[in-house]
Amino acid sequence: MIVTSQKKAGNIFGQLSIERIMKDHSFFISSTRFFNEAGEIARFTGRFFKEGSKRNQEFEEFIRQCFWVGYRSLPLVGITAFIMGLVLTIQSRPTLVEFGAESLLPSMVAVSLIREISPVITGLICAGKIASGMGAELGSMRVTEQIDAMEVSGTNPFKYLVITRIAATTLMLPVLSSLANAISLYGGYLGVNIRGQVSWDLYWTQVFNSLSFGDVVPALIKTFFFGFAIGLIGCFKGYNSKKGTEGVGRSANSAVVVASLLIFIIDLVAVQISDLLGLT
Repeated sequence: MIVTSQKKAGNIFGQLSIERIMKDHSFFISSTRFFNEAGEIARFTGRFFKEGSKRNQEFEEFIRQCFWVGYRSLPLVGITAFIMGLVLTIQSRPTLVEFGAESLLPSMVAVSLIREISPVITGLICAGKIASGMGAELGSMRVTEQIDAMEVSGTNPFKYLVITRIAATTLMLPVLSSLANAISLYGGYLGVNIRGQVSWDLYWTQVFNSLSFGDVVPALIKTFFFGFAIGLIGCFKGYNSKKGTEGVGRSANSAVVVASLLIFIIDLVAVQISDLLGLT
């Protein structure tokens, strides 16, 4: 009986040891994959700046990508911004009325939208639409060997496909964010007048008086980094897609996830820098 109990205990401890080893091994593999991909993204970024500094860029393709990224995304961004400003105003009104600060509603809505909500939401919308589209498009070109054919024909696919898309997203996202700011503030104006009565001139006077340099400029600058991150991740995932059509779906999905995560990280860093510079 004692020998049997010892054997059972040994088997239990052996199983626990094996499970512990497997967990440590899977964690090691996940960490290795993370750092490998981070290194590949860094190398991809370095190649972008290297190729982008050369002459004879694909200007026509860049304009086409600006149209696709900016104009085609404007309806979705505009509708979302309008609803966002309207809902924020309606939801904030009862709290301010409770404290007798209803007159501060336009100022509070303006600062909240311009500083944080509008740029981040615009970035997330573009991450879902643009990064996934780029990942799927370039991924399908990779698995169907169209990129390989461009290399064989003497065309630089990186310059034609990657640089134009990253440059377009970097340039157009601040434009989309600025338009989203204006549309969301207009939605806020309608929200203020649903249960109150504020004139057009008074509303915009309060909005502009509440905003300062530290509210507008840092929010605008970080949208350039949002656009760069969206274009970079979308192109990286698609350009390095593998495993056939299944890899295309994975590239599009992971492009959205990684780009959205980078937007939050960049926003956190931007807030900390603004705080250190005394702009908040």
